[in-house]
Amino acid sequence: MTRSVGPTSEPQAEDATAPKDVAPAAALGVGTSDIRTLLTRNLRTSGIYIAFVVVVALFAILTGGTSLSPGNITNIVLQYAYILILAIGMVIVIIAGHIDLSVGSVVAVTGATSAVLVIRHDQPWWVGVLAALGVGLLIGAWHGFWVAFVGIPAFIVTLAGMLLFRGLTLQVLSNVSLSPFTPEYGKIASGFSNGLLGGNGFDAFTILIFVVAVVAYAYSQFRTRVARVRYNQPVPSFPLFVAQIVVVAAVVMAFAYQLATARGLPYVLVILAVLIMVYGVVTKRTVFGRQVYAIGGNLAAATLSGVKVKAVNFWIFVNMGFLAAVAGVVFSSRSNGAQPGAGNSFELDAIAAAFIGGAAVTGGVGTVVGAMVGGLLVGVMSNGMQLMGIDQSIQSMVKGLVLLLAVAFDVYNKRRAGSSR
Repeated sequence: MTRSVGPTSEPQAEDATAPKDVAPAAALGVGTSDIRTLLTRNLRTSGIYIAFVVVVALFAILTGGTSLSPGNITNIVLQYAYILILAIGMVIVIIAGHIDLSVGSVVAVTGATSAVLVIRHDQPWWVGVLAALGVGLLIGAWHGFWVAFVGIPAFIVTLAGMLLFRGLTLQVLSNVSLSPFTPEYGKIASGFSNGLLGGNGFDAFTILIFVVAVVAYAYSQFRTRVARVRYNQPVPSFPLFVAQIVVVAAVVMAFAYQLATARGLPYVLVILAVLIMVYGVVTKRTVFGRQVYAIGGNLAAATLSGVKVKAVNFWIFVNMGFLAAVAGVVFSSRSNGAQPGAGNSFELDAIAAAFIGGAAVTGGVGTVVGAMVGGLLVGVMSNGMQLMGIDQSIQSMVKGLVLLLAVAFDVYNKRRAGSSR
C-alpha cells in the first residue's frame, strides 16, 4: 500500500542567484562605500569617464576657460555631431566583431544624393533627406549581403565599399561641389530652438528639456539600483549613489546653461539625443541587442543557442548604412553643400570613438554611451588643441597615441581579469 507524502517541514536551500522581492525603500540601506572598489570593479568604464573629466579640466586651464565658454561648447556640439552619430553605429558593428571602413564614403555619397535633388533639381529639403536615407539603407543592405550571406569578412567588404562609393560620389557630383542648400535644409545642423518659452538672458526651453532629462536619468538609475539589489549584485552605498546623481545633474545642467545662454538648443543635439536614447534601449533591452553581444562575445555559442547570426549581421550593416546616411545629411547641412572629398577619415574618427569609449577589439564589449564619451573626448582634445593653435600634424599624432593607449588599456584589463580568476 502506497503512502502519500505530504509537504516536508525541512528548510529548503535558498538559491542565491534567484531574484528577491525588493521594495524600492530596501535599496536605500545597502551597498558599499569603498570608492576604490567601485572604480576598479569595471575599470574599462570608469577609466573613460575619469579621462574625459581630466581632459576637459586640462584644456579649460590651458585655454584660460575659453574651451568651456557658451559659444565654444555650442561649436563642439555642431562640429562633432556627425562623428558621434557614426560612432553609435560603429560601436554596434564592433561589438559584433566586425569593422566598417566605408562610412566616410557613405557620408559623401548620401550627402551628394541630397545635394543633387535639393540644389540641382530644386526639390524640397525633405525629399533630399529621404533620398539620402534610402541610399544609406541600400548601401547597408549591400554590405550586409556580402558579409552575412556570402561570408566575406567585413574588413574586405567595407574596404571595397569605401573605394566603390567614393567613386560613386564623384560620378553623382560630376566631380564638382554643389552649394548652397536651401535655408530649411541648413537648419538641420545649424538651426536652434531659442525663445520658445522665453527667458531673461537664457533660453528657458533648453533648461526645461535638460531638467526633464536629469529627472529621467535619476529615475532610470534608481530602477537599475533596485534591480541589481534584487539579484544580489553589488551596488554603491546610497549616499554615494545620491552623490553620483548630483554630480551628473550638476554637469548636465551646467552644459545646459551654457547652451541656453549662447544660441539655445541645437536641432542636431535633439537628433543626437534621440538616437542615443533609442540605441541605448536597443542594445541593452531588446533581443536584437543581446544577440549582437552574444555574436561578438562567442560566435560558436551564439550559433548553438539558436541566434540567427546571418540575419543579425545583415541588419547590423543595414543599421550602419542608415546612421551613415543620417550623418551625411547632418554633415552636408553643416557644410551647406556637397563636396567630392566629404567624409574623408570619418571612419577613423568613428572607430577611434568606439575603442576609446571602451569597446573591445575582439568584440562582445562596448556601449553606446561609452562611444559617445569617447567621441566627445576626441572632440574636446581636437577643439582644445585648435584653440591653442597647435599644428594639425601634432593633433593627429596626439589622437593616434590616445587611440593606442585606449586599446592597450583594454588589453591590460583582459589580462588583469584573467589573472584574477
